[in-house]
Amino acid sequence: MHQSSVRAALTTGVAALALAGCSLTGGDPSEPTTSASDGAGGTTGGTVVLATHESFTLPKKLVRQFEQESGYTLEVRAAGDAGTLATKLSLTADNPIADAAFGIDNTFASRPLGEGAFAELSPSTAPPEEYALADGGDRLVPIDSASVCVNVDTAWFEAEGLEPPQTLDDLTDPAYAGLLVTPGASTSSPGMAFFLATVAEHGDDWPDYWTDLLANDAKVVDGWEDAYYGDFTAGSENGTRPIVVSYDSSPAFTVTDGRTTTAALLDTCFRQVEYAGVLAGADNPDGAEALIDWMLSDEVQSALPESMYVFPVMPGATVPDDWAEFAPQPTDPYEVTPDEIAANREQWLTEWTDVVSR
Repeated sequence: MHQSSVRAALTTGVAALALAGCSLTGGDPSEPTTSASDGAGGTTGGTVVLATHESFTLPKKLVRQFEQESGYTLEVRAAGDAGTLATKLSLTADNPIADAAFGIDNTFASRPLGEGAFAELSPSTAPPEEYALADGGDRLVPIDSASVCVNVDTAWFEAEGLEPPQTLDDLTDPAYAGLLVTPGASTSSPGMAFFLATVAEHGDDWPDYWTDLLANDAKVVDGWEDAYYGDFTAGSENGTRPIVVSYDSSPAFTVTDGRTTTAALLDTCFRQVEYAGVLAGADNPDGAEALIDWMLSDEVQSALPESMYVFPVMPGATVPDDWAEFAPQPTDPYEVTPDEIAANREQWLTEWTDVVSR
């Protein structure tokens, strides 16, 4: 659900987001890249290690509260984008790199689940069933959700006197030639989600759609940050492309004087859900379960929107008041079942790479 993620921020003050795992650059999961303990917290429970995407961020105050109340010290190890994280967890299923993992989303979950990377768990509070995985719900717990949507720089379109696109098919219109940038499906969880939206829309004819998209000078980059902060006109002073693949929550973070300068195209969206789980063979499974219970608490769930630009899954959580106006969610997002993703992912990505590299 960034990953994700994801999950990099859309504003200077919270520049740690890439939602649901949206950062591409990798990291060595054997080395801690972030120490979340900040010198605080108890030691009676030892250390609990969380493997996650590089966009994971929560308020230090909440982390200290977890450490003080649980007795565990939290150590966060970044392992790249959600796709990279899923690959690393799959390859190390027999020798886990952490105690828990967060940031695996519904587009990548089947592989580490199939490799036996996660143990069964029973959180003290169960999230709503609508977010649960049909296969693997006993091993991965939903933490947040967001929809990957095409976003437009409304200020740019207004200045140019051009009507923005509304649908996926509009993106192949010559009127929008050279205006779209998207992260890649093979390197980025939002890129994968956008690709799956095109599969849901065009079925087996998706390669023809992508051929048309690329013929219209769409640009494919590695990760969400590259797209949003490198090429998107509303994300970079040097950006030249006013259409980007991002999130339904993104426009809420471009608000100035009560007016947003971007918009998510709600007819282009694919919903992501990010999950957490206890890794099979973890050194500290009790600490991992305590960590996941904490991530489902109202305090953490309510911090997710402004920390990682995602929607909480727990009904007791709150979201910022202006999200209702500036971050509307799609009512009918595209869907591809996890089973269909699992059965076709490798073939799809091979074909997608062939199309993109022509």
